[in-house]
Amino acid sequence: MVRRQVAVLAAVGGNNSALAAKRATATIPIVFTSSADPVQVGLVASLSHPGGNVTGVSWFDTELGPKQLQLLSELVPNVTVAVLMVNPQSPEIAHQRETVQQAARALGWQLHVIVASSVSEIDAAFTAAKRQGANALMISSDPFLYTRRRQIVALAAHHAIPTISASREWVVAGGLISYGNSIPDSYRRAGLQTGRLLRGVKPTDLPVDRVTKFELAINLTTAKALGLIVSDRLLVAADEVIE
Repeated sequence: MVRRQVAVLAAVGGNNSALAAKRATATIPIVFTSSADPVQVGLVASLSHPGGNVTGVSWFDTELGPKQLQLLSELVPNVTVAVLMVNPQSPEIAHQRETVQQAARALGWQLHVIVASSVSEIDAAFTAAKRQGANALMISSDPFLYTRRRQIVALAAHHAIPTISASREWVVAGGLISYGNSIPDSYRRAGLQTGRLLRGVKPTDLPVDRVTKFELAINLTTAKALGLIVSDRLLVAADEVIE
């Protein structure tokens, strides 16, 4: 794409694709979508003044771990051991692990981190989770894990492990609960950023768009299968309830 001298590179498949695009060119404008802090992972100099040829949209899913665990603890009150599933190829793992570990300790939970970057590793991760006595699973925001959500949700159902994730698509697939940004909305925002660049705005003058609206989704069918009762408070707070 760089050799073809495209007008804009829309690297919206996660941080790794955006970082690869940045390595490939310092002149062609790049638009990213990122679930992490784009400053921390090295995409931009700052949110308000990106610098260079890169800008985009960030929704900081890695900062939502404490809120997600809080919601999960309200829905699943008997959690003692939880696991965080991550893709080791994701650049924001260290920060996410730290914030989730702190939140788990505050709840009195043991937290184990399990890694999965292939189909076979996902199967092995669930075997490890059961061996560790896990009774809750948090799935990190990652493009690869997102593409395997049906496999992960099916395994969670088979092992009767409640799950929480960052996007409603997981709940639509059969996951228990999600809290995070709307993925379609983030892509829409990336499209708006791309349009501005095509109209001549320079990336360095286009602040990173930070998403501030988040959605809560709950799957009542999955909750019933797990023997869980969803409180009225959660039902009222939910943006989407799947029955």
